Amino acid sequence: MKRPAFFLCLFALGAAPADARDALGMFGAWGAFRDAGIPRCYAIAMPEKTTKAEVDAYADVGLWPKKGVRGQVHFRLSRRMQPGAGAQLSLGGQHYRLTGGGIDAWAADARMEAAIVAAMRSGEIMTVSSRDGAGRLFADQYTLPGAATAIDAAALGCAGR
Repeated sequence: MKRPAFFLCLFALGAAPADARDALGMFGAWGAFRDAGIPRCYAIAMPEKTTKAEVDAYADVGLWPKKGVRGQVHFRLSRRMQPGAGAQLSLGGQHYRLTGGGIDAWAADARMEAAIVAAMRSGEIMTVSSRDGAGRLFADQYTLPGAATAIDAAALGCAGR
């Protein structure tokens, strides 16, 4: 399901006071934002396709300059994972076993994050899948055109902070 860019902006802004986040730009299905008070910057997108979502899913790549964190890959899944099921990311012919639980999944370590971000820069589609509480397979699919530019905009938004 395609979601208009303004919906993504409203989604990203909805979780905090309106003045807490600065929109840095929209790039295809991806947006870049800065939370100046934290400081934190991130590129974010909602899935192009999902199966019977229970919550609004999204993928983001975050930067926390004061913590020395760059390129943290995170997925909010469309359904709660079955305990112990884990989540998998398929991207550019590679498969990554993500860590996490509940409705959140992350890259297992900094090396995996770097590999995922590099693959996102040249990829077209990425799919995160898992099993829900009833054992049913579900998947969230993201389009990647614009992701590299949004990640770069987020990095520039937090440069020197």
